[in-house]
Amino acid sequence: MITTILVERRKLLGYSQQDVADKVGIDRSYYSKIESGLAPSVKVAQKIGATLGINWTIFFTDYGAKTAQNECVI
Repeated sequence: MITTILVERRKLLGYSQQDVADKVGIDRSYYSKIESGLAPSVKVAQKIGATLGINWTIFFTDYGAKTAQNECVI
């Protein structure tokens, strides 16, 4: 699961959520949501991928993250 990969990779590199958020240029709260399963934008996914050394397209696979649209309450 993508969330496990993100957390394990971040910890392996010795980064906190704030460290990754700072390197990517996003708020820590947004990064926390991404680690919990929210799909980031392509631009943010690419930056996270580069920061953590993972393939950014993993965010958009069938087993990847839920989207922001799925979380909207109408």
